[in-house]
Amino acid sequence: MFKAIVRFSIRKKLFVALTTLFLLIGGIYSMLTLPVDAVPDITNNQVQIVTVSPTLAPQEVEQLITMPIETSMSNIMNVKEIRSVSRFGLSLVTVVFDEKVPTLEARQLINEQIQTVSGEIPSELGTPELMPITTGLGEIYQYVLHVDDKHKDKYDAMELRTIQDWIVKRQLSGIPGIVEINSFGGYLKQYEVAIDPDALAAMQITIGDVFEALSNNNQNTGGSYIEKIGKAYYIRSEGMISKTKDIEKIVITNRGGMPVHISDIGKVTFGAPKRFGAMTMDGEGECVGGIAMMLKGANANVVTKALEERVAKVQKMLPEGISIEPYLNRSELVGRNISTVIYNLIEGAIIVFLVLIIFLGDIRAGVIVASVIPLAMLFGFILMRIFGVSANLMSLGAIDFGIVVDGSIVILEGILAHLSMKQFSGRTLSADEMGIEVENGAAKVVKSSTFAVMIILIVFFPILTLTGIEGKYFTPMAQTLVFCIIGALLLSLTYVPMMASLFLKHKRSSKPTLADRFFIWLSGKYLHALRVCMSHIWGTIGASFALLALSLVLFTRLGAEFIPTLDEGDFAMQMTLPAGSSLTKSIEMSLKAEKILKDKFPEVKHVVAKIGTAEVPTDPMSVEDADIMIVMKPFKEWTSADSRAEMVEKMKDALEGIEGVEFNFSQPIQLRFNELMTGAKADIAIKLYGEDMDELYKKANEAAKYVEKVEGASDVIVEQTMGLPQLVVNYDRTKIARYGIDIKELNDIIRTAYAGETAGVVFENERRFDLVVRLDNDKVKDLDLNRLYVRTCDNLQIPVSEVATISLVNGPLQINRDAAKRRIVIGVNVRNADIQQVVSKISDTLERNIKLKPGYYFEYGGQFENLQNAINTLLIVIPIALMLILLILFFAFRSVTYTLVVFSTVPLSLIGGIVALWLRGLPFSISAGVGFIALFGVAVLNGILMINHFNDLQKTGKYNMCTNKIITKGCRHLLRPIFLTGLVASLGFVPMAVATSAGAEVQRPLATVVIGGLIISTILTLLVVPAFYKIVNAFPTIIRNLRLKGFLPRWVSVLLFIIATSSINAVAQETKAITLDEAIQSAIANNPRLKIADSDIARIRASRGEAWDGGNISINYAWGQLNGETRRDNEFSVEQSLGSLLTPYYKNKLTQTMTATGKYRREMIQKEITAEVKRAWIDYLAALSISRLTKEQEALGKRLEQSGEIRYAQGDINQLEYRMLVTLAAETHARTVEADGNLKLAGKRLSWVCCSDVPVVPVDTVLATPSLSLQTQLSASHINYFLSQAKEKSDIVKIEKSRFFPELSVCYSLQKIAPLSGLSSWSVGVSFPFVFFPQKSRIRQAKCEASMAQWEAEENKRQLSYKAEETRCMLEKQYKTVEYYVNAAIKEADELQRNAIMSYKESETGIAELTQSLKSAQDIRKAYIDALHQYNVLTIEMELYTDYCK
Repeated sequence: MFKAIVRFSIRKKLFVALTTLFLLIGGIYSMLTLPVDAVPDITNNQVQIVTVSPTLAPQEVEQLITMPIETSMSNIMNVKEIRSVSRFGLSLVTVVFDEKVPTLEARQLINEQIQTVSGEIPSELGTPELMPITTGLGEIYQYVLHVDDKHKDKYDAMELRTIQDWIVKRQLSGIPGIVEINSFGGYLKQYEVAIDPDALAAMQITIGDVFEALSNNNQNTGGSYIEKIGKAYYIRSEGMISKTKDIEKIVITNRGGMPVHISDIGKVTFGAPKRFGAMTMDGEGECVGGIAMMLKGANANVVTKALEERVAKVQKMLPEGISIEPYLNRSELVGRNISTVIYNLIEGAIIVFLVLIIFLGDIRAGVIVASVIPLAMLFGFILMRIFGVSANLMSLGAIDFGIVVDGSIVILEGILAHLSMKQFSGRTLSADEMGIEVENGAAKVVKSSTFAVMIILIVFFPILTLTGIEGKYFTPMAQTLVFCIIGALLLSLTYVPMMASLFLKHKRSSKPTLADRFFIWLSGKYLHALRVCMSHIWGTIGASFALLALSLVLFTRLGAEFIPTLDEGDFAMQMTLPAGSSLTKSIEMSLKAEKILKDKFPEVKHVVAKIGTAEVPTDPMSVEDADIMIVMKPFKEWTSADSRAEMVEKMKDALEGIEGVEFNFSQPIQLRFNELMTGAKADIAIKLYGEDMDELYKKANEAAKYVEKVEGASDVIVEQTMGLPQLVVNYDRTKIARYGIDIKELNDIIRTAYAGETAGVVFENERRFDLVVRLDNDKVKDLDLNRLYVRTCDNLQIPVSEVATISLVNGPLQINRDAAKRRIVIGVNVRNADIQQVVSKISDTLERNIKLKPGYYFEYGGQFENLQNAINTLLIVIPIALMLILLILFFAFRSVTYTLVVFSTVPLSLIGGIVALWLRGLPFSISAGVGFIALFGVAVLNGILMINHFNDLQKTGKYNMCTNKIITKGCRHLLRPIFLTGLVASLGFVPMAVATSAGAEVQRPLATVVIGGLIISTILTLLVVPAFYKIVNAFPTIIRNLRLKGFLPRWVSVLLFIIATSSINAVAQETKAITLDEAIQSAIANNPRLKIADSDIARIRASRGEAWDGGNISINYAWGQLNGETRRDNEFSVEQSLGSLLTPYYKNKLTQTMTATGKYRREMIQKEITAEVKRAWIDYLAALSISRLTKEQEALGKRLEQSGEIRYAQGDINQLEYRMLVTLAAETHARTVEADGNLKLAGKRLSWVCCSDVPVVPVDTVLATPSLSLQTQLSASHINYFLSQAKEKSDIVKIEKSRFFPELSVCYSLQKIAPLSGLSSWSVGVSFPFVFFPQKSRIRQAKCEASMAQWEAEENKRQLSYKAEETRCMLEKQYKTVEYYVNAAIKEADELQRNAIMSYKESETGIAELTQSLKSAQDIRKAYIDALHQYNVLTIEMELYTDYCK
C-alpha cells in the first residue's frame, strides 16, 4: 500500500503540488485564527457557590448556610470533591465535577439543588449564587484608576469607586469573552441616614420607626391615563428620593402636633458599608481598581486585545485627570511565552536545516526535507483549529522538528543511497528514469519508515488519555505533536518522493561529497568499535544493563516535582497579619511593605495590594490577608539579584523589619491555580482533619514548628482559623418573654444600628445607590446596648441592655471543610528542593513528633497532591505505551525474539535521559515523564530500521549471507540514516534545553530527557542491537552447548529452542561453535609456524652483539736484558685491536634488514594460516550445505519410495518402476552417508587448522557469497619480503666495502731498565691490507649475489602479479557462474523438482522422467554449492595474493 502511494505521488505530480498549495493556504489561515494563550488552563471542572450574609459569624455561616448547601450538593452525580470556606459574612462552597461533565450542565445541576436548598436558608441570611464561569487563567487584566497630581484633591476614594462601578465597569462588561469586571478598593457609595441614638431616646422613636418612614416615603406610582380633547394624558407620581434634602424632610412621626423629621434624629450624608477589602498601590495610599475576569474557554489573546481597544475608548469617557492604568496584563505573559516558543521553533528548524544540508551531502535534498518542517507545522495548525487546541507554551513548546521529519529523512536518504549506486555513477537520468529510480529507492525503506513513525504516533496516544491537571497540561502537547507527525508522514509518502523526482540532480556524480568523506571516516571508527563489541558480546550487553541498573539507582536520587514552576515574570506576595487585625491595620502594613519594595528594588515597576475580599468574592480572604502583586521590569534590567530565588530572599530580608506580619512569595497565575485547584495557596498543603477547631489550631501550630526545621520547606504559614474577637450579645429569654419582645426584633435593631439596613434605593439617572439606615459612627464606636431602644408589647421603650448582655470571646476566624469534615491547612512553599522529598521528610517528622487524638489525621495536598495523582496516572499510561510498542513490533516482525531485540532499546534509552537530568540537576517531573514517553517511541525507530534491514539482507536469496556479513554490511549502510535521525531529533530539542526566557522552565526537563536519551539510545542501537541480533541467530547453538555441558535442564533447553526457532533456523549440534574471527585467532595463537617465525626474529635481534668484534686482548711480559746494561730489565704491555669503525655500523644495518625480513615472513605465514583457516571454514560450510541437500533428497526419496510401494500394491505402477524408486532412495541414502563422512572430515580438518584441543564447528550455518571486488593491489607482505631479501644482499656489499677502511689498535707498556723504573708509554697502530685483490674479489662476489637477489625479487613480484591477475580473472568468471545459479538455475531447479513431483502425483509423468528430473535438480543444486565453494576458495586466494578489500 505504501509503495502504491509513493508511485501515485511520483506519477501524479500536479495533484500532489495542488494539494500542497491548499495545505499551505489552509495552514496559514488556521495559524492566524488560532486561539493563543500563555499556558493551558488546568483549572478543574468546578462550580463555586457564594452566599453573602454580612451579619453572620463563621459558626452561624457554617451551620445555617454552608452545611445545608454541602448536603444538597452531595446528591449530585459525578461530583469528585466538595470543599467550603465559612467566614464572617461569607460562605463559599466549591463543587468539583468530573472533567467529562460539561460546564453548563454542571451549573444547571447546581442551580436545581440551590432552588431546593433555598427553602432551608432564611432569605434575610442571604441567597446562594453561582460565581462567574471563569478559571485560574481568568484574571487577564488588572488595573487601577490613576489620578494625576493636579486632580488628586478633586476625587476621593468614594468618587473613584463610583466612576469604576458606573462608567468603567459598565463599558468593559460588554466585551465578548469577559464574564465579570470585579471592582476592588474605595468606598461603595450609599445614601446614609446616620441616626443619633440620644435623639432617638429623647423623642421616644425606635430605629424601626425610622426604617418604616423611609420605606413609605420613597416610591412612585401611576394612575393610568385620562382623555381630554382627543388626547391621552398619562398619570405618574414623583415620590422617589433624588437628593439628600428629600430624605431630611421625611416625617417619622408627630410629637405634640409637631412633625419629627429625619433631620431631627440624625444627619443624612453619603456613606459606605463596612468594608471587607481595600486596595493600595506603590505605598502611596489607597486606590480603586478592577479585575477583568475572562469566560472559561475564551481566547485570551483575542479577549485581551478587545479589552485594550475598549479601555482606549473608555479613557476618553473618564472625567478629567483620571486614567485607567493596567498593572498586570496577560497579553505580556502570552507575548513572552509565545516568543519563547517561536524562537525555539525557529532555532530548532534552522539547526535541523543546517544539519540536513551538511550530513545529507546534497543541498537540494536538505532543502526538500527542511521544507517538510513548515508544511507539517501548517498541517498541525489546521488540525489544532479543527479540534479546538489553543496555541500556548505546552501545545507548541514540545514540537521537535527533528522527530517530525525523521520519516522524511529515512525515505530521502534511502532514495539518495539508491541513486549513489555504481550503476548510476556518471549517468544523466531522464525524467522518467529519475521517477522510476526515486520510486525504487523509496520503496526499499518506506515500510520501515512508516512503521517507525506509526510507533512514535502510538506512543503519544496514551498521553491523550491523561486526565486531571497533567492531562490538561500535556494533552495539547501530544495532540499538536501527533498532528505534526501525521502531516509529516503524509508528506514523506507524497510530497518528498515527488519533490525528489523533480529537483534532485539528474546527473549522478561519482565524486564523494564532504558528508560522504565524513561518513567514510565515521564508518571506519564505528566498524572498529562494532568489531570490538562483537568480539565481546556478553561484555557489551552486560555493561549496557549494568549502566541501566546504575541509572535506575541514580533515578531514585533525582527527587520529584509536579510540574516545573513557570516563570511568569512577576511575583505574588501573600501578606498575613495576626487574627483579629483590622482593615485599617492591614492597609497600614501593606503600604509600608509597598514602600520598602519600591524604594529598595529598582526592578519593581508597581506594587499593588488587594486586601480582603472583593465585590465578587472569588478569593474569600479575610481583612487580615492581602494578595500583593509585585510587577517586575524585564529580567535584563535587574540589578539587585541574578535570579528569581535570590530576589525573593532579598525581598524577604527587606521586609523582616515589619513586625507581626508574615510574607509568602509565589506568582500570580500559580497562586490562583493553587487556590482554585486545592483550596490552598501553597506548593504543599498539609491538611489536618478533625472536629474541634481549637484542637485543630493547636496541633497545626505545633506541627508548623517542626515543619519549619525541614530542609527545603519555607514560608510555613498556619491557616488563620482562630482568634477572631467577637462581641457576643446574650439574650435573657425570661425578660424577653416578660416584655413581649421577640428575638427577631432585637436582632433587626442591632443589625440595623451597626451593620445598617437597606431601606430603599436612590436613583441618580441611571446610577442606583442604596438608602441605608445605621447609627452615627461617631457616637456608637462601642457596642452600647443602653443607647438602643426596643418597643415592648405595652408600647413602652426600654433599652436593649434591659434584656441582653455583652461578652467578649475569641471565635473562629474561618471554618474550612473538605469532604464534609472540618480541616485546617499548613501552607508550605518549596525552595531549592523538590516537592516529593520535602513531603517525605515532613511526613516522617510529623509522625514522630505529633500525637493526634482519635479521628484526627494528616493529609497532603497542593502540588504534591497533583504530583501523586499524576504519578499514579503515569504508572498506568507508561505500561500501556510499552505494551503498544511491543504489540506493533510483533506485528511488524512476527517474531518474539526480534520484537524483544528492538524493544531492548526502550529501557536502555532510559540511561541517557536519567543521566541528563542528573547532570543538569533537574528533578523528575511530569514534564520529564512525558519526555520519557516520547523518547520510547523515537528510540524504537532506529531499532526497527536496523532489524528490518538485516532481515532484508537475509532474504536476498535462498542461500543467505552469514550473520557476521549481514551485520557488517547492514551496519555500514545504516550508519548514516540512524546517525542523522538521532542527531536531528536531539539537536531539534537543544533550543528548548538551553532556553532561559519565559516559559522555558516547563520545556527544559522534557528536552533534556529526549536529548540525553537519544544520544545514548543511538549509540547503544548501533552497538547493542547487532550484538543481540547475533546472539538471537546463534541461539540454538548456544542452547545445545549449554545443554551438552549440563548447564540447562532438558525442558528449559527445549523451551528456549522453540522460542529461538520462531525467528531463525536451527544450526547443527556440535561440541563448540565459534565464529570465523575466533577460529583465526585460535590458529594464530597456537600455530607452530608462527612460533618458529617469532623465534627466528628473536634470534636475528640477538645477533646485534656480533656487529663489533675487536678480537682478543694481547697481554705480554718480557724480562732480561732489554735495553739496559744488565739482565735485570723487564717490560709489561697490553695491546687491543679496535677493528674497523665502519664495518660494525653496516653489520648493524644488516641485522635490522634481516629483522624486517623476518617480520615480513611472519606476516606472510600469518596470511597463509588465515587462508588455511578460511579454506577449512568454507570447506566445512560447503560440506554442511551438501549434507543438508543430500538429507533433503534422502527424505524426498524415502517419501517417493513409500508412495511407490502403495501405488505398486494398488497396481498403478509396475515392478520396474517401483524398483527404480527403491534404487533412487538407496542412491540418495548413499550420498547422504558420503556427505556426512565428508562433513566429519571437514570438521576434523578445521579443528586441526585452528590448532584447537576440542572439536570446533562454525557458528555460521550457510555458505555466504562474498562481495566481488576488482581491486588487485598486490600483497604488501609478499612484496616487502621480496624486497627485504634483496636489501640483505645489498647490505652485505656495504660490509665488504667497509673492510678497506684501516683497522686501529691501542697498546700500553710499562718498562724497568736499570737503574730506571716506571717507564710507561702509549702507542697507536693502523693496519690495512697491503694486497687488495682478495678483498676486491669478495666485493665483486657480493655484488653479483645482490644483483641476483634483486632479479629474483623482481621475478617473484612478477609471478605474484600474474597469479593475482589469474585469480582475479577466474574470480570474475566464477562470480558470473554463481550469479547465474542464483538468478536462474536454482529457481529452475526448484521449479523442475516441484513440477516433477506434482506431475507424478497427478500421474501425468512416469517414474523414469521423475527420477531424471530429481537427479537433474539435485545436480544443479550441488553444482551451485560447488561453484559457490570454488568462488569462496578463489576469494581466499585473492586475499592471500593481494590486499583484498571486500
